[in-house]
Amino acid sequence: MQCQVCNKNEATIHLTEITSGERTEMHLCENCAAEQNITVKSHIPINELLSGLLSVQPTDDEIAGPSLEHLTCPNCGFTLAQFRKDGVLGCPYDYEIFESALQPLIKKAHEGHTAHCGKIPATTPVDAKRHMEIMNLRRQLDDAVRSEDYELAAELRDKINHTEKQTT
Repeated sequence: MQCQVCNKNEATIHLTEITSGERTEMHLCENCAAEQNITVKSHIPINELLSGLLSVQPTDDEIAGPSLEHLTCPNCGFTLAQFRKDGVLGCPYDYEIFESALQPLIKKAHEGHTAHCGKIPATTPVDAKRHMEIMNLRRQLDDAVRSEDYELAAELRDKINHTEKQTT
């Protein structure tokens, strides 16, 4: 498929945007994407990513409690040793069973994040970005109230109010 901007190079970047239920697609070559300030992180082959993550030895801060090597998933019989060997989990319940062992790997793979926070395209209008930020702050506020961290909840409330004032 050719780039929709220059109509010369092969399109290697494919963007899909859904606005008000309307789906639009754009297919760009790397040069045209760079000209439009669309950046793309280079992809690391999955086997390199997994071998790099699995070879990391956890620090004392990352070890939570006794060793988890003896744990086995009651649903599929999977163990951490199998995960280290194969680089895949046996079933969805393994994420819960091996959570404390997987958290350091997930943090390392996602630049310190352990919850999915999505992506916002660079071309997204400012109002939409603010709306998404407010939604994220409200989610954090709910979590803070649930965990009874009222100091954080007050800070988040203030951030929400400030961000909403910028919108109006």
